[in-house]
Amino acid sequence: MSVETSATPTPASDPAEPALPATAGADAGESGGVRSVQRAIEILQLLDEERTTITVPEIVRETGLAKTTVVRLLQTLERNGLTWTTPQGVTAGPGLWRWAHLARRAWELPAETRELMRGLSLQTRETVNLYVRRDIHRVCVAQHQGTQTLRHVVQVGDELPLWSGASSKILLDGATGSVLERVAADSPEGSVALEALREDVQRAGEDGFAVSHGEREVGVSAVAVPVRDRRGTVLAALTISGPTARFTEERVVEFEADLRSVSSRMTERGLAHPLAH
Repeated sequence: MSVETSATPTPASDPAEPALPATAGADAGESGGVRSVQRAIEILQLLDEERTTITVPEIVRETGLAKTTVVRLLQTLERNGLTWTTPQGVTAGPGLWRWAHLARRAWELPAETRELMRGLSLQTRETVNLYVRRDIHRVCVAQHQGTQTLRHVVQVGDELPLWSGASSKILLDGATGSVLERVAADSPEGSVALEALREDVQRAGEDGFAVSHGEREVGVSAVAVPVRDRRGTVLAALTISGPTARFTEERVVEFEADLRSVSSRMTERGLAHPLAH
């Protein structure tokens, strides 16, 4: 940021302005750069499988940014191949293919681990997911869909809140008090949900598994267990999910045993995967 100076001397009666630190300009530039990156990411996050194209007016309305700022950011994104302008609007650019391929290679589970998940899904006929924690969210990094017509499915890459769901209780094991406070504050109930959240996480840690019925979505249930490294650190949550009507007490007990068996085998084999680092 440049500062203009005037040749006219400042009147003696005016208080002198404090001198800016030598790094102030650099810090301001760095802060502005980070802000621009965050805004560009927010634009990209407006696109998903259900909305593959978005118009500039829609971006302005949903981000609250000025149209000139949106246009400037889109120009930068398009120059780098991250967006593409069509007559219908802005869509994902071809440059994202490279990053998508890289992410898939980096995050794809070892074949043996994928086969364990597949076997568990075929055995139970329900959908099996693997979630990891990212700040106060959980991300689905692997899935094998159930074989029944009525089944629960999220998309690999979907980011869900940590204030609900069996897998969330598992992933929050060992979380700091400040993290739990932020998770509770993010929930529909707000901070009043903190005590119940603490109790749920503590119970899941003591029991070694968690169950949820209709917490995030009415009619959907899940059972989850931790996947640990050989030091005992929770790396991920392995879950079975499906319609609540099929998650009777007897079936929940069976699902828990099946999940524990597969989880322990995953731990024994280790994960040549970002989860393991």
